[in-house]
Amino acid sequence: MTNSEVILKYGCNPHQGSAKIYMKNKELPFEILNGNPGYINFMDAFNSWQLVKELKQAIGLPAASSFKHVSPAGAAVGIPLSDVLKKAYFVENIELSPVATAYARARGADRMSSFGDWVAISDVVDLPTAMILKQSVSDGVIAPSYTEEALELLTKKKKGNFNIIKMDPNYEPEDIEKREIYGITFEQKRNNIKLEQKMLNNVVTNNKNITDDARRDLLISMITLKYTQSNSVCFVLDGQVIGVGAGQQSRIHCTRLAASKADIWYLRQHPSVLNLSFKDGISRPNKDNVIDQYLRDDTTPIEMREWGEVLNEIPKRLTKKEKASWISNLSGVSLGSDAFFPFRDNIDRAFQSGVEYIVQPGGSIRDDIVVKACNEYNIAMACSNTRLFHH
Repeated sequence: MTNSEVILKYGCNPHQGSAKIYMKNKELPFEILNGNPGYINFMDAFNSWQLVKELKQAIGLPAASSFKHVSPAGAAVGIPLSDVLKKAYFVENIELSPVATAYARARGADRMSSFGDWVAISDVVDLPTAMILKQSVSDGVIAPSYTEEALELLTKKKKGNFNIIKMDPNYEPEDIEKREIYGITFEQKRNNIKLEQKMLNNVVTNNKNITDDARRDLLISMITLKYTQSNSVCFVLDGQVIGVGAGQQSRIHCTRLAASKADIWYLRQHPSVLNLSFKDGISRPNKDNVIDQYLRDDTTPIEMREWGEVLNEIPKRLTKKEKASWISNLSGVSLGSDAFFPFRDNIDRAFQSGVEYIVQPGGSIRDDIVVKACNEYNIAMACSNTRLFHH
């Protein structure tokens, strides 16, 4: 390893050797403080770092993201948590800083997908943030710096092998980026477009009332989509992503996936979930698995039989009607789409999960049908005229 090159164990898979990352005639803009990050770790690290850096610049609050396989499972800014969310996120016994709050929100968006995540933090990682990370199954973290207490705690994680990267916050890449596929070089201008709230000014629906909080959340959705594998749709509420549909070939599948994740996020706050009585010593991943099984409609009798090993008592299941009734209270959700909606089915599904505000580029031959659908639901929709594909 030199200051301009890092030799890796292997590439995306163990059989892909000769792996390294490097810069020509320049020093790498980061320092590995602990661990031995791999090829995919670095891909997650640099994509997630761009996301939180841009969120911090745009919103003005500490930002965090939970990344898996080059897409965010969650992203958020440091807006205080309610007592319900603190319990749902397993952080009720931690005195949260704004930075820790941002990561608690990012991790809490999709806890199943965040298992083994890569973490990006826009600000100094402090002790409360490190405490959440210490208790979570995670591969590594990238941030501009760490307090001594946080670093001491994190270097003990994973038997001392937790990956910790210190990133130069002032680093800016060149304007032109290159990549190779099948031995062929691709070159393009880097996607450094600055996403701003003025992109939300072209409101094309009858309802033109987009609140300040919704404008913030729509901007968060756009910035998140900028670093999410396309096609993608993102649901945001109260400064945090609550559902991402990433990498789908069909736009409606993006919306269904993001909406279903938002539904699960909201159902985790149901009193029946919050009151599940776990036995002492049960790990957070095991709790997450049981909660997921508890909320699923297709949970098998074998899975339920195993609940006795982790729960003090077997709970009564929520019926489909009870879950639908609870989800009907979800409101004020903002939705971003990285490209236009080709059909109104996306709007129909989004409305079922509390969406009241939308931003999308526009430009479909069926824009009028999509606008009509929004008007039927009294949804306010802005057309940004900015596509955000990421591949």
